[in-house]
Amino acid sequence: MAERVLNDGPERMPAAAYLELLMNLTRREVKGRYSQSLFGAGWAVAQPLAMMAVFTLVFSRLGQMPSGGAPYPLFAFSALVPWFFFSNSVNSGTMSLVTYRNIVTKTYFPREIVPIAQVGSRLVDLAAASTLFALLLVYYDVVVGGWVALVPVFLLLLVLFTLGITLATSALNVFYRDVGPVVQIALQLWLYLTPVAYPLSAVPGDYRVLFLLNPLTGVVEGLRAVLVFGRAPEWEVVGVSAALIVSIFLAALLLFKRTDKYFADVI
Repeated sequence: MAERVLNDGPERMPAAAYLELLMNLTRREVKGRYSQSLFGAGWAVAQPLAMMAVFTLVFSRLGQMPSGGAPYPLFAFSALVPWFFFSNSVNSGTMSLVTYRNIVTKTYFPREIVPIAQVGSRLVDLAAASTLFALLLVYYDVVVGGWVALVPVFLLLLVLFTLGITLATSALNVFYRDVGPVVQIALQLWLYLTPVAYPLSAVPGDYRVLFLLNPLTGVVEGLRAVLVFGRAPEWEVVGVSAALIVSIFLAALLLFKRTDKYFADVI
């Protein structure tokens, strides 16, 4: 369908067609991921759910990791939902320009549409996992307070950061194909350097600055604070993360726009 949109118009697509192309690529990704899957979008729930079970056994039962008085499964799942959205988006988005080389080299359109579509398609996974998280809140009888109004802000920061990393890695992967494996290894390590299985308060003071330089720290801790604990987030942590996220996104967008003119020749 995406190729049809490209072929129906002149060499340079009209601006009105860009949104249609984005929507078509996003739908294509969602359908391709789940069309022949037995459980469909259920896999988006199974992934963080399985990791929650492992974390509960290893970190809570065996490691006695504190969870601030919240049920540990809920504590972990609240962070695993945004983490897997970020991780899966970056994983698939890194390869997106190479995967869609046929349309990237065929005609002009803003090349950032391709990685943005990858991130957009993962919003379906995020919605499915968030639904299960809402059920867990009910199961554990957690009352959501007024601070829940900040959830859209944290989700915006999450999406913005995910877009920034995906734009950067997808552009670099066009020129250096070993970016993909490096990203996979980095994401595995990144999970344990993000307060997902443990609270930021458990990090020794000497290492706190290192964790504050992780933009996902403010997002994860912020969502956990307003949803699980019903309290205000640590504004200092959120402020540092927000500043880093905006800076990284702008730098990644600049990198992408300065290199996209070479994609068709190199890819």
